[in-house]
Amino acid sequence: MSTVPIFADENWSMPSRGRVGMLSLIIGESAIFTIFVVAYVYYIGRSVTGPTPQILSVPIFNTVCLLSSSVTIWLAERAIEHGRVRAFGRWWALTMLLGMVFLAGTAQEWKRLIVDEGFTIRTNLFGTTFYSLVGLHATHVVVGLIALSLVMVFTLLGRVEQRHAERIQVLALYWHFVDAVWVVVFTVVYIAGR
Repeated sequence: MSTVPIFADENWSMPSRGRVGMLSLIIGESAIFTIFVVAYVYYIGRSVTGPTPQILSVPIFNTVCLLSSSVTIWLAERAIEHGRVRAFGRWWALTMLLGMVFLAGTAQEWKRLIVDEGFTIRTNLFGTTFYSLVGLHATHVVVGLIALSLVMVFTLLGRVEQRHAERIQVLALYWHFVDAVWVVVFTVVYIAGR
């Protein structure tokens, strides 16, 4: 009589530590973002003075740039999987550029709100929750860009090879997470919150 379970898969192997670690980080960060989103939704309309969400402009161009960066990083992942390091570098650089354009757009929006409208984090509850939520996301974009920049430096030095594809994919998971979170933030802040 066999003692092997009926559904045993002989080809099964443990997932990479990097993937497990990144997924654990994403789960933790998702909890933090959930708290910030819930706080934002809870406090919408509770400010008795000052500006309301109608002061915001919908950042369509920034959103297109950031969401496009998920496509470019995916193309970079595919390129390195197939050993096309030059193509990987180009797609990776384009991902970084799109992320930087997104951040520049966020900075421009904040400048308009702070300088032209006088709307700061201390203005009212809406200001506090808006800058906290959008700022938390922007911080994650900055962290992602720092990580992408380090990989770009190694790429330019000729240190990135096809055998690093798994590590590249693990980092790309973080970037996809940042993009997915933006879909939620964009929807809650700029669409539903108005």
